[in-house]
Amino acid sequence: MTRIACLHTVASNAALFDEAVRAAGSADIGLHHTVRADLLAAAEREGRLTPEIAAETVAVLRGLCAEADAVLLTCSTLGPAAESASADAPVPVMRVDAALAAEAVKAGGRVVVLCAVATTVEPTRRLFEAAAQATGAEVSVQVVPGAWEAFKAGESDRYRTLVARAAGTAREDGATQVALAQASMAGAAALLPKAIRPLTSPTVGLAAAIAASRTA
Repeated sequence: MTRIACLHTVASNAALFDEAVRAAGSADIGLHHTVRADLLAAAEREGRLTPEIAAETVAVLRGLCAEADAVLLTCSTLGPAAESASADAPVPVMRVDAALAAEAVKAGGRVVVLCAVATTVEPTRRLFEAAAQATGAEVSVQVVPGAWEAFKAGESDRYRTLVARAAGTAREDGATQVALAQASMAGAAALLPKAIRPLTSPTVGLAAAIAASRTA
């Protein structure tokens, strides 16, 4: 059994990753979920990922390494902390959106990356633009208006609808690929026709973590 520890900042994300494992037919993968909503809440209060919040996130990620074959940080706002934690970690420590970025830009073209929360925009832009340097993709990072407010109000259907509508609009406006930066947005993909469904981080990121755990 391959053990993957997931650090979430939104409790409902655990179910999205469990579903991604089931959809992949990976019966030999065991997920362990840790939820630290306080870390994202602190970043939202500060308006960014501060060094102090990053350091606390790194400590949590390194602690999860003890009983895992790979550790996956599923919060895009905290993403850079995974890069710091991976430097001397005994197992792979990954940010879920790193694989998403690589997949989104691999064919070049115009890539639109949708975010729900503003604190995710800058770390997401840096990640996707770095990935795009190798392929020449043109990256645009956008916030879906009203989406995070709907999510925090518990209006999950409205949240998914707003995200799906924004993804569809991006395609209509000429995007060759659309990626949903935050794991919590993944449910919106199913609301769109298969031909234009956006990439989601639970599916892509989990696959990368499984691969890393088996080659480490």
